[in-house]
Amino acid sequence: MTARPAALTLSAARALLGVAADAGERELRTAYREAAKRAHPDRPTGDAALFRDVLAAYRLLQEHPYQPATFPPAVTTPPPMADRVYLDIDIATAVAGGAEDLAIDGRHLRLKLPAGLREGDKVRVEGVMFEVRLRPQEGALVRGDDLWLTGKVDPRVLAEGGRVDADTPLGRRPAWISTKAAARGLVRLPNQGLPARANHKAGDLFLRLEAAEAGAESPARSLLKRFAAAWAA
Repeated sequence: MTARPAALTLSAARALLGVAADAGERELRTAYREAAKRAHPDRPTGDAALFRDVLAAYRLLQEHPYQPATFPPAVTTPPPMADRVYLDIDIATAVAGGAEDLAIDGRHLRLKLPAGLREGDKVRVEGVMFEVRLRPQEGALVRGDDLWLTGKVDPRVLAEGGRVDADTPLGRRPAWISTKAAARGLVRLPNQGLPARANHKAGDLFLRLEAAEAGAESPARSLLKRFAAAWAA
């Protein structure tokens, strides 16, 4: 049975239905119907817990429709430098670590970040305390220690199960899935979420599977072709 999160956030609800943050009512309704059909407990491959989560996600997104971001007017004087500032990193850096270049109070800092950073973790560099925040990313989100990804796979695998190589926003993810998990469109991979760090345990990876379009290129292959075209120009 699929593990149920303790709390459902807007980002988690969008990931569960497979919609973007700016999805309209029509797109949201279509995604809900597809997810509910897959998870309905009356189906042989259904999952009652997942069905309830799908319904809760749909209701939450209906109650909080997308609103374009508004930006405050520009200020003419910079705010005073605080002892603690926020450090926004992408989810790939949270998973694998990396480096960030920052300009703080006239100084250039290069931060070497460890793998496994979570939202709210603290990083101190040259007397400045940074609090980690994760940038939103379509098709990927972090919930506690767990990583949720949406991956495109061969449509035949969704019908038969077996080994998949899912194209996700964080690269290809191999996995073996049962026919039930394939029909449900969601598989849990233990200890493949955020890596263990400090007091944090290793999280799980929840991989939401979607059928790739016929003839569609993987994100990695598409990026390689764009690089080759730019190099030849």
